Amino acid sequence: MQQIDSIINLFRGKVSFAIIIMAVGLFVFPDFCPVEAADIQSVDVRLVPENFSNLSEKASPAVVNIRTVKIIKGGGRVFRRFSRDPFGKDDPMEDFFEKFFGENPQQEFKQRSLGSGFIIDKEGYIVTNNHVIENADKIKVKLNNGREFDAEIIGRDPNTDLALIKIKPARHLPAVKVGNSDALKVGQWVIAIGSPFGLEHTVTAGIVSAKGRVIGSGPYDDFIQTDASINPGNSGGPLINMNGEVIGINTAIVAGGHGIGFAIPINLAKGIINQLKKHGEVTRGWLGVAIQDLNEDLAKYYGVEGKKGVLVVEVFPGDPADEAGIKPKDIIVEVNGKKVETGRDLTRIIANFGVGENVKIKLLRNNRKKTVNVRIAKRKDSKVFARKTQTGQEYELGIRVSKLTPEIARRFNIIEHKGVVVVEVASGSKAESEGVLVGDIVKEINRTRINTVAEYNNTIKKYKNGESIELLIKRMGVGFLVVKLIK
Repeated sequence: MQQIDSIINLFRGKVSFAIIIMAVGLFVFPDFCPVEAADIQSVDVRLVPENFSNLSEKASPAVVNIRTVKIIKGGGRVFRRFSRDPFGKDDPMEDFFEKFFGENPQQEFKQRSLGSGFIIDKEGYIVTNNHVIENADKIKVKLNNGREFDAEIIGRDPNTDLALIKIKPARHLPAVKVGNSDALKVGQWVIAIGSPFGLEHTVTAGIVSAKGRVIGSGPYDDFIQTDASINPGNSGGPLINMNGEVIGINTAIVAGGHGIGFAIPINLAKGIINQLKKHGEVTRGWLGVAIQDLNEDLAKYYGVEGKKGVLVVEVFPGDPADEAGIKPKDIIVEVNGKKVETGRDLTRIIANFGVGENVKIKLLRNNRKKTVNVRIAKRKDSKVFARKTQTGQEYELGIRVSKLTPEIARRFNIIEHKGVVVVEVASGSKAESEGVLVGDIVKEINRTRINTVAEYNNTIKKYKNGESIELLIKRMGVGFLVVKLIK
C-alpha cells in the first residue's frame, strides 16, 4: 500500500512540475502556444462522414442497371474454337460427327454484358459508357424499383466513351442532380453507385485521389481518379459528391490494380450529352496543327516563363490554322480568353467550339505577342497526314548533315521543305551522348535559322572550340527538341 501511495505522489509531482514549466513558459514566452483553440476550430477533424445513407437513398432511384445482348453467328469449323475440352484440346467427337454428318450447322450465340447508367431527365434519357452498349442488338434497362424497359441508342461518342440511350416510361422518372466537376477537390469524399459483377445498386465510398489523369484511352483523357471501389459492371454509373450531385461517370479500372478507378468529369460530358441528345452525334472543332507541350529546355529557348503554352510543331496546309497565318514554332497561350498551358488544354478547348465559329488565338512569335482570328472547321478523326523528309554532307559536332531532298524525305518518312537532316551520328561523339538521332532535322543553331547545308556550315564556323551551341531540332513523331553541344 505504501508503494502505491509513493507512485501516486511521484506522478502528482511530475504533473505539478509539468504544469509549472508550462506556466513559466507562457510567462517568459507570452507568444508561445502549442495549438490555439481557434486553429482547432478552423480545421474539420471529421475524417469520415457519419454515413452515406441519405445520399444513397436520394440518388439510387435514378441509377439503372443495363443488360445488353449481342447476337454472334457461327458454326462449322469456326465453332471448333469454342468446342474444346478444359485442357484446350479439340473435342474428338467433333471429327466423328463431321465425318459422318458433315459440318455443324450455323448457330447463334448470345454474348451478354452488364453495366450501369443514370437518368438525366424525367423523359427517360440515360447516360452510360459507350463500351457498355456498343454493337448491342438488345438493351434492357432495369430501374431501382424493379421495372424493366427496352432501350434505344440515341447517340454514341467512342472518343470519350460516352453514350446516350432512352427508354419510354409510362410516367415521369426520377433524375440525378448534375454538379460542377471543376469545383471538385482532391481529398473530397465521393460515392459510386452501380451494378458491379451484376450485383444491382451497390454503393461504395472513397475520396478523389487525383484529377486530370491521362490513362491513354483516347485523345480527350481527363479523368477523375478515385479509390471508391469501381468494378466490372460499375461502368456508366454515377460518381456523386457529398451534395448528392453527379460529378463524374465511372468508366475504367486499372487491370490488376487495387483501389484505383477512373471517372469522366461531368463538365466534359455535359456538352457531349447535349449534342447526342440534339443531333445523335458529336461534332468537334478542328484547328489543323500538330502540337507539343513545352519542356524546360524549350521554354528557356523561347523565353517562355513557367512552361505555360503549347508549341506548334506543324501546320497542316489548307486547314484553319494555316489560313489564319499560324506558323510552326508559334506558341499558343490563349484561346478566346482561356489560358492554354498544355496540349490537352488546347485540344479540349478547340473541340468544344462549333464548326464555323470564329475564335481569337493569342500566341508568341519570336517573343512577341500576336493575336489571330481562326474559323474553326470540323474535326475528322480519320484524317491522317503523311510525313516525308530531305538531306547533304559535311561533318561537324560529331554529326553529318545533308540537304533535304525528296529521296531522303521518303527514306526517313519526313514532311518538311526547309532545313538540313542528320544522316549520320559519329559513334562516341558528344552528339550521340546528347541523344541526336539520324533523321533529326536541324531547324536553328543558337536561334539562327538553318535552311541549307551551307548555312549550317557557315554558322558552325562562327563559334570557337569550347563555346556552347544549341541546336533546335525537329524529330518526326516527337516534335521540337533543344540539344546543347560544346564545339
